[in-house]
Amino acid sequence: MKKAMTITYEVGGNLYLNITNRCPCACTFCIRTLCDGAYGSDPLWLEHEPSQEEIFAALEQRDLSQYREVVFCGFGEPTERLDVLLETARYLKQHGVRCIRLNTNGLSDLIYGRNTAPDFQGALDIISVSLNAGTEEGYLKVTRPKFGKAAFPAMQAFAVACKQYVPQVMLSVVDVLEPAEMAAAKQLAEKLNIHLRIRTFDDSATRR
Repeated sequence: MKKAMTITYEVGGNLYLNITNRCPCACTFCIRTLCDGAYGSDPLWLEHEPSQEEIFAALEQRDLSQYREVVFCGFGEPTERLDVLLETARYLKQHGVRCIRLNTNGLSDLIYGRNTAPDFQGALDIISVSLNAGTEEGYLKVTRPKFGKAAFPAMQAFAVACKQYVPQVMLSVVDVLEPAEMAAAKQLAEKLNIHLRIRTFDDSATRR
């Protein structure tokens, strides 16, 4: 495991922010179990969690106007550092970033023991919640959350609540699911009235 202080990295026309290694899940397909970085980036395992000042300094090295989106998504779960995430989002808004997205496992309510969805009002433009499977059994098998069975309903409740505060909310799954599990995921997304994004598994992300 190589460590560095890669706080920002580019993928396509987007800038990604890597602010923590912590995560309450141990997903079977997680990229950090396969490599040290993503899409040719420097290692994303952080030597230490960057301070707010270090994050601002890293952003100052970028021309933020050139990116379609700035995305909170690294080797950990961004909401593990909710205060830092929100302060960084405010900085990005003040510097004219057009679209701010959060990729999350949707478990921040369990992390903090409260409803966190209102915190994102005015801070984010898009929240993408990792559904990972369409059934509780499939979700627990793939995601392996430390919160156990409480995680699957909490993730759904979080996604639904965020619709009140964030312009665009989506659920995501990777196209490696078994057909029955994929069908269940589609049915669940329809039930929750949330768009389902089916992501293509891209093993090029693991290659330098």
